[in-house]
Amino acid sequence: MKSPFRVCFVCTGNICRSPMAASVFRAHIAEEGLDGLVEVCSAGLGGWFEGDGADPRTVAVLRAGGYDHTHTARQFHPSWFDRLDLVIALDSGHLYELRRLAPTPQDAAKVRLLRSYGAGADGGIGSSVGDDADAAVGLDAGLGPEFRATVGLDVPDPYYGGSAGFEECLEMIEAASDGLLEEVRAAVTAGSPGHDHPGEKESA
Repeated sequence: MKSPFRVCFVCTGNICRSPMAASVFRAHIAEEGLDGLVEVCSAGLGGWFEGDGADPRTVAVLRAGGYDHTHTARQFHPSWFDRLDLVIALDSGHLYELRRLAPTPQDAAKVRLLRSYGAGADGGIGSSVGDDADAAVGLDAGLGPEFRATVGLDVPDPYYGGSAGFEECLEMIEAASDGLLEEVRAAVTAGSPGHDHPGEKESA
């Protein structure tokens, strides 16, 4: 039996933006009847909050939006790349860092910016912002030319603000999720290969 198509959302600490995005996208997957074909998870670039639940403000806006939510924060590991089909960054800094961490150009090409899937953006599978994976992996400092197209496409970090910032993040995530769903549905329908299930400790 073919393994499911795997999508991992990544932000800084995995307590605000990425668990919010994962909850929203799981709801989309369920509505489309793709539960058994697509797996959704999230992680953070740092491990400061590993083992914690999501920020209470994240939980509050998700519940207000009618989204189911269970979450335990964890850190993203580069070894996950070969088990994932898409790695969705919440802002351009995450995009850059994830592509820097990618073991191969092929892995770097799996990294996409969430809001590149929004209205009018061309961020689909195989045609994302910064599609030159070799250049992305080779960057040593700062953001290269291919990342300039990400200006204005960040989901801003709401951690140091109030509930309004979390509500704004949810709106941005919802707006981009429709486009992402279209691409994932197309990939699943086309029979994109899945991967072996990851191990327990560093599972994606």
